[in-house]
Amino acid sequence: MKNLAANLIIKEKMETTLARAKEIRPIVERLVTIAKKQNLAGLRMLLTELPKKTAQKLFYGIAPRYQSRTGGYLKITKMAKSRKRDGAPMAIIEFVQ
Repeated sequence: MKNLAANLIIKEKMETTLARAKEIRPIVERLVTIAKKQNLAGLRMLLTELPKKTAQKLFYGIAPRYQSRTGGYLKITKMAKSRKRDGAPMAIIEFVQ
C-alpha cells in the first residue's frame, strides 16, 4: 500500500481498481493531514512512511494547497468499464482541486 500511496502522490491522479482506491484513500488523507501542520516533526513522520522525493512533494507542494480544507482531499470516481481479465470495477482516484 505504501507504493500505491507514493505513486498517487507523485502522479496526483491514478486509475486503479475500486477496492484499491477505497483502501488507499484513508492512508493518503492521513498523510496529507500530517503534512498540513508544516513542522519538522511532520516531515520526519512522512519520511519514515514514504520515499524522500514523495514526502517532499507532499510536504512542500500538495499540503499547502489544502491549508483551509478540513478533510476530503481525495475523490474517487467510478468508471463505466471494468478490467478485462477479471471483471474488477475500475475507478479514478485524484486530489480535489
